[in-house]
Amino acid sequence: MAGGGEVLGGVSGEAERVARQSYGRLVAFLAARTRDLAGAEDALSEAFASALSDWPHAGIPKNPEAWLLTVARRRQLDAMRRGGTRAAATEHLKLLSDELSDQQQADIPDERLRLMFACAHPAIDARMRGPLILQTILGFDAATIASTFLVPPATMGQRLVRAKTKIRDAGIAFRLPERADMSERLDAVLEAIYAAFTEGWIDPAAAPSRRRGLAEEAIWLGRLVAVMLPDEPEALGLLALMLHLEARRGARRTEAGDYVALAEQDPTAWDRTLIDEAEDILLTASHRGRIGRYQLEAAVQSAHAIRRFGRQPDWGILETLYDHLGALTGSPVVAVNRAVVIASGRSVEEGLAALDAVNGDQRLADYQPYWAARADLLSRCGRTQEADAAYARAIGLETDPAIRRFLAGRRSGLAVTS
Repeated sequence: MAGGGEVLGGVSGEAERVARQSYGRLVAFLAARTRDLAGAEDALSEAFASALSDWPHAGIPKNPEAWLLTVARRRQLDAMRRGGTRAAATEHLKLLSDELSDQQQADIPDERLRLMFACAHPAIDARMRGPLILQTILGFDAATIASTFLVPPATMGQRLVRAKTKIRDAGIAFRLPERADMSERLDAVLEAIYAAFTEGWIDPAAAPSRRRGLAEEAIWLGRLVAVMLPDEPEALGLLALMLHLEARRGARRTEAGDYVALAEQDPTAWDRTLIDEAEDILLTASHRGRIGRYQLEAAVQSAHAIRRFGRQPDWGILETLYDHLGALTGSPVVAVNRAVVIASGRSVEEGLAALDAVNGDQRLADYQPYWAARADLLSRCGRTQEADAAYARAIGLETDPAIRRFLAGRRSGLAVTS
């Protein structure tokens, strides 16, 4: 069975554009009646293969998304005929009715939000809700998801298959949950959206366009959830967070493609329209009376955004925000960011002491920003040999060539003594 990433990996040109923009929408629509995610993915895989074969000769259809949907439906029908069961025959009739009544459907209903909440159903293993959403909605392959969640790719692939089978066999409905059940499932939905955004936001400029577009897709999904659930402050908080980060995208690289750290970015290059929207959304969320992780993270970005007015961030406020985030999440990543803030607001020595406090956390062993922060603080404390070793570790862990060059430049500035 082909997962989302494998389906999309070989697609180029117009098919790639349709794939990036419509993959999750087509999968959600195809699976809405049968609840067979794996079957929907397989059918769509064959449809994309047909597009690669037919379009270069016959030309791109006027409505490529509808063309792909029609071909995928026919593949589903073929699979159901081969299945030969009564249940398959019933679904066969439903799909055949759709096919006959709407051969050239132009307006495909968007079932993605319902599919996201189906993937976050309590019957699904809690560890797999986020990964399942990433694959079915945004087409991540198992290897990418595995690296995000620190699980071997083969293990992740097996778990994804089991999760999809659970949706089919348990007859999990594609619908929004009742209000009382919303919070539990919403957490998994927001986690998956943010993971997708992060994957697209941090990607090098030279990455394939489908991956660069993930941030845009995630913001679209974030807007959808926020519109559908306007009373959920964390949905608003996540949207505000993503907009704040997206506003700085253009300032993170020079025209030559070199990486620019946040403290060195030109605030006039930030997108003020996105920042203003983020601020309004965050204010609305604060009136809901329930503070959570994403609102706190958005507030951190808001504190940095004050630089657009020619003012420096309030380091005391930032430290307090990270204190609350740390208490809420227990994340060592939060602890690293808090240490950097302490170094800016108090002293480098105190910041390094705060970083030393989480030095033994194994979750940071291969976390590049930890080693980069450690190298910077060690350097500023005059401990150049230790800083050199930390920079070497950070460079070894980094895959983005621009960030590797940035770290190497910082390392070359050290006056290492024996």
